[in-house]
Amino acid sequence: MKLKDLLVNVNYTVINDINPEISDIIYDSRKVFDGTAFVCLKGYAADGHKFAEMAVQKGATALIISDELDFEVPQSIAVIKTDDTRKALALMSVEFFGHPDEEMYTVAITGTKGKTTTTAMIAEIFEQAGIKTGTIGTLGIVYDGKTVKTDNTTPESYEIQKSMRDMINAGCKAMVIEASSIGLKHSRLAGLNFDVGVFTNFSDDHIGGVEHKDMAEYLYCKSLLFGMCRFTAANIDDANWKEITKNSSSPVLTFGFSKEAELVAKNDHLLSDNGFIGVHFETEGIKTLNVDVGIPGKFNVYNALAAIAAVSFFDIDDSAIINGLKAAKVKGRVEPVTVPGNYTLLIDYAHNALSMENVLTTLRQYNPNRLITMFGAGGNRPKVRRYEMGEVSGKLSDLSVITEDNSRFEDVMDIIEDIKTGINKTDGKYVVVPNRKEAIRYCIENAQDGDIIVLAGKGHEDYQEIKGVKYHMDERELIQDILCGR
Repeated sequence: MKLKDLLVNVNYTVINDINPEISDIIYDSRKVFDGTAFVCLKGYAADGHKFAEMAVQKGATALIISDELDFEVPQSIAVIKTDDTRKALALMSVEFFGHPDEEMYTVAITGTKGKTTTTAMIAEIFEQAGIKTGTIGTLGIVYDGKTVKTDNTTPESYEIQKSMRDMINAGCKAMVIEASSIGLKHSRLAGLNFDVGVFTNFSDDHIGGVEHKDMAEYLYCKSLLFGMCRFTAANIDDANWKEITKNSSSPVLTFGFSKEAELVAKNDHLLSDNGFIGVHFETEGIKTLNVDVGIPGKFNVYNALAAIAAVSFFDIDDSAIINGLKAAKVKGRVEPVTVPGNYTLLIDYAHNALSMENVLTTLRQYNPNRLITMFGAGGNRPKVRRYEMGEVSGKLSDLSVITEDNSRFEDVMDIIEDIKTGINKTDGKYVVVPNRKEAIRYCIENAQDGDIIVLAGKGHEDYQEIKGVKYHMDERELIQDILCGR
């Protein structure tokens, strides 16, 4: 594709008026090859302009810049100057990959909490309706049974556009993305036109440092999404919903427990039955449904409402909504694993005291026979985290099974002793099983009817880091090995 065809929606001035054929768009100078356009991004730690000369030496035929360069660019190299190279990268990527958003259903979700879970719920509803779906978010780029790991909840614009094209090539007809405030701030979603934008909630987070200078900027960045969507759905029970959705080009569909909402939740209660734990609720308004959600915690009623509201803009049968919400799960987030006994086995990413406290407090509401927490702590991290995790588990668990996590360059037994320091501040019972697989085996072999067992710390991770080496280790596989007698 010719350079100027990629720039059709970019505001720019020409420095070197050359219009080469572009083989790819690159923003990491290490990946430059012959015929590429190199976009100079200014990041927190590095400035792409400093690598422009290297990019030319490696074969780049075009440079997209916002600042002056400190070397003389050959006349054979196109140089384009624009005020915002991040936005330029996004708009160029849209053209390079052929506007993939025009070929699939697209839903974007923003909010402080609930993005990952709501994304999973919407994707499962689409799948239940026979619509193959890909997702982009905290867990990576997920489609067609594979996961591509990403550095950010909302990846760089090029990765988003490429992934959408790859999803289409794999047969996907829908894409659901977590739209983070940082991603919106840095134009990673620029050029996209979403069918639906969803607002979950807003609270204090991501303030300071390299993120947002204050709550006003945080809110403003989230509001940017709704100028990019045909339709909008928002949580009416959040006091900020009107301000965040003020850019919406269509009337906002509201959801919540408030009777003023267009989709209202009522009669919610916790569910626990033969290993299944979740929450039940009913809806009235634009949808009249009886829903069982297969993810524990009453707060998931809001996530489910957000999912129902989002898919209501498409031709989706109610049965797909009901089946999707019951089947939906988030990898590594209170993720249920099927076991033959009458107990519940969950995998969760909780790897600090706060996240552990949140999970265990939620699970306590289900009144289990016993709440058993298996966990370790990361090596080469502050010891206070270990003390705190031990203390939280000791207070909230009926039994703690202390084991290994990513021990890195520390001795596992030293880490365990630190955890015991915290747990010994409580009356909590515990056992020590240093090998993680054997700790899981202990939990399974000693499970009683009505127990809830949480394997905490690894979640979606599929590795264990020991002395600088990451070894493959997926707890789902370990569980199957144990159940098969291996």
